[in-house]
Parts: sequence; structure tokens; C-alpha cells
Amino acid sequence: MGHPTGLGTLTRRAFLAQSTAAAAGLALAGRASAEAFRLRYIVASSMYGRLPLDEVLGEVPKTGATHIDIWPEKHANHREQIEAMGRERFAELLARRGVTVGILTHYDLGPFALGPAMASAQEFGARVIVTGGMPKTKAQAAAFVANMKPHLAQAEKHGVVLAIENHGESADAIRHLADAAPAGRMGVALAPYHLPQESALLARLIADLGPRLVYFYAWQHGKGCMQKLPKEEELLQMPGRGPLDFGPLLAALRRIDYKGWTSVFMHPVPRGIPILPTAAEVTAEILRAHRHLDERLAEGAAP
Repeated sequence: MGHPTGLGTLTRRAFLAQSTAAAAGLALAGRASAEAFRLRYIVASSMYGRLPLDEVLGEVPKTGATHIDIWPEKHANHREQIEAMGRERFAELLARRGVTVGILTHYDLGPFALGPAMASAQEFGARVIVTGGMPKTKAQAAAFVANMKPHLAQAEKHGVVLAIENHGESADAIRHLADAAPAGRMGVALAPYHLPQESALLARLIADLGPRLVYFYAWQHGKGCMQKLPKEEELLQMPGRGPLDFGPLLAALRRIDYKGWTSVFMHPVPRGIPILPTAAEVTAEILRAHRHLDERLAEGAAP
């Protein structure tokens, strides 16, 4: 017959001690897991406007990132610079600077004309192409995904994911696209700037998107980017400067174990200029924003 307590020869004191130790171990494991979560930073070349691409590539590692998101006109001209210098020369610059292309951004092409960009992405080693054109309703989302099928097949062939950025659409519209999008080759590039500046709403949206979230812009509205403002007001789009609390958003990213890229971001006025006068100043601002997000993330992981 077994021990009346069900513990066999294990004493109650030993059982409690082992249970306490196991619980502590689980807590430590959970804390370690939370602390292990890190944002994967990528630098948008548009932050440097039309500065020479070689100079921009030289700044990327100084931000703590190793990957770049290449933008074309009108926000930058680095895609055009690549074509002007030749792809072999571009590959040499990447190798010399220790930088990898992670993303090609192509709002200029739209979602139905990305074929050449997909081929370039494969050549450059980029895994994501960002574009616009998000539908607004559930029915439009279903039709959009249906029309995208041949383009998604092409994305499969080239090994890239197509990320559709929200631009004036509602949180529900973003959810509709995420629900309709097939897994693997289509997802959402989430720009909080274009949504209500409510941390709880944005955090819920991140949780709802889950694995369909493939690119996150750490970008808030501040005072906007559509008219010329004093630089200190323009910079309110950046994390840690404007009023948006990124803490709940970061906690949501941790909960879904977000594996995609994060870009601290803003638009200057006019488009095509660096967000600050010199490359060194742009880099310092990006690095400040990275540190702010990392600190907020660490605060959220604290017991």
C-alpha cells in the first residue's frame, strides 16, 4: 500500500523543499526567457535622406544594427544609387562595411508590380519587401489576397515576404488583412504613426497580429510629418521624445515572441533630407531611440 500522503518515502519537508525549488526554477526560467527577448533592429536608409550610400552603410553598425532597409525616391535615393554604381560595387560596399540588406521598401511600385524588386531582393539577400496598398474592409481584404496569389507565388520563388504597411487604415482593417493573408509570404508592416496614439489599443493589435506582424516601425505621431515644424517638434515622432508610451507595445511584442525587424523611424519635412543635418547626428538619434526602447523593454521584463 502506498504512503497515505501519496508521497511515498519522500518526507513532506523534502517534498515542499523540492516543490519550492522547482517553482523558483520555473520563475527563473520565465524571467530568463523574458530577458532573452531582444528587438532585431534594422536601419531605414531614408533616415539619412539622399546622403551617399557608402556613408550611410558606414553608419549602420554604429547604431548597433547589422542590416539596412533600402529606400528609393522620394524619401531617399539609395535604390537609385545602387543602380547607378552597379550591383557588384554595391556588394563590395556591403562587405567592406559589414552590413546586410534585410529589407527593400517599394511604395513606389505598389503591391502588384514588385516582380523586379523580388529578383533584386533575392540577389541582395533581403528577406522582406515593404509596400503599401492595404485594403480597408473585410471583403476588400479577401479580394486583395485573391488578386495577390500570383505575386505571392513569385515571392515564394524568390524567398521573400511581402509586408503591407498600414497608411490611414483602421486597426480593424489591419486585422482583416492579417486574417485573410496566407501564412509565410504576406504579412503586416505596422506603423503606429497612422493609428490612434493609444498604447493599449496598439498593444492589442500587436497581440492580434501575432505571426502576421513581419515589420514594426517604432514610430509615433508626435506633431505629425506633413508640414514643416521646428526640428525639436518634428523629432517627437521618435521613441522617447513624443508622448506615446512604447512600454505596452514592447510587452506585446515580447508576448508574441516577435522575430521580425524593428526600425526606429520618422519622416522629415521635406522628404528626402536626413532627419538631422549630418550623418553622425542621425546615427546618434537612432542610437538614442534604440537605448530608450531597450530600457523600456528591460523595465517590462523586471519582476
